[in-house]
Amino acid sequence: MRTFTATAHIQPDTESVIHVFDGPDHTSRAPFLSLRVGNGDVDVVFIADLGTADALRTLAAAADKAATVLDELAARAPGGAA
Repeated sequence: MRTFTATAHIQPDTESVIHVFDGPDHTSRAPFLSLRVGNGDVDVVFIADLGTADALRTLAAAADKAATVLDELAARAPGGAA
């Protein structure tokens, strides 16, 4: 990953959108995709070239683990999830 650090708070209405850039009739010699996470006010966009699928899978696994931890924290919190 090229260096850039940003912080954004995820909200319940945060969306994730994938856009594929593959040229007309899938003829691009360098296809890629973007993964946009946000709600339109603040978005974080990851640009993923060929060969980065494993990095996206690692990101997805970390996000899934983080969600599990949040569920566990909510279960322990007085009154459940906020």
